[in-house]
Amino acid sequence: MSSPSIQSSWAVVQDHSRVFRDLIFVYPVISRRSQGLSIGINLNPDKRCNFDCVYCEVDRRTPGRADRVDVAQLKDELRWLIRFAQEGGLAQQPKFCEVPELTRVVRDIAFSGDGEPTLIPNFSECVQAAIDVRHEFGLDQSKLVLITDSAGLDKPDVRKGLALMAAHRFEFWCKLDAGTEEYYRTINRSLVRLDRILANITRTAKEWPIIIQSLFLKWQGEPMSPSELEAYCGRLRDIVAAGGVIREVHAYTIARPTPEAAATRLSPGELEAVAATIRSRTGLSVSVYA
Repeated sequence: MSSPSIQSSWAVVQDHSRVFRDLIFVYPVISRRSQGLSIGINLNPDKRCNFDCVYCEVDRRTPGRADRVDVAQLKDELRWLIRFAQEGGLAQQPKFCEVPELTRVVRDIAFSGDGEPTLIPNFSECVQAAIDVRHEFGLDQSKLVLITDSAGLDKPDVRKGLALMAAHRFEFWCKLDAGTEEYYRTINRSLVRLDRILANITRTAKEWPIIIQSLFLKWQGEPMSPSELEAYCGRLRDIVAAGGVIREVHAYTIARPTPEAAATRLSPGELEAVAATIRSRTGLSVSVYA
């Protein structure tokens, strides 16, 4: 279950803006899944993504703020934001005024932004930059997190980056929102085939334990059908049967406004029912973030 001390109703939890001050590549959020302060690294200020999910809140009609990742600037921004948080600067910001006690400890540094982080050509270089800054500040207990749609997990430089992360405290959050190609293309609207996504997830889970992150919603008024949910559970069973290790499933729903009016959230009870089905059909641990 989600942390009881961090409430989904808090404004600061609902606001995951990736814009803070004049920073381009880093941003602070209070995350229930991180159980406190997460410093995001936006490797896609250009808003490039290979998914076009119906629930995505990123406005791709407006241009991004940068067309490439300047690693030196990324490191400087990350240093500044960590220092700003540790010295109490975040606690004094209006956005964080309701949770000042959560703003000084960096729970994780997460690669998650306005697109898919594994699309950039120098992913491993960016991972090393985060590791270097983490070491400078003695943040050995802070996790390195990758939040990914998994389409790029087979790229050599990405594999190198994953190995770098795995040498430290790490978590790989791999998206899986569907069990069938048809539903996947309806919800995630990607040109990347689902079987490639599943192959990448399975290969990664065989090397390192992963977390599956799945968003459940109503699309055009209808929740995921029982047959689709069964197919989804079957995909999870297939990953495990192939030797993959799934530490946990994060089941969540829409938390912030989306451009697609037809994409609406599940109620807490509906999401709990989905989680119960996943547990019973897979035997996996499921945490719910309603």
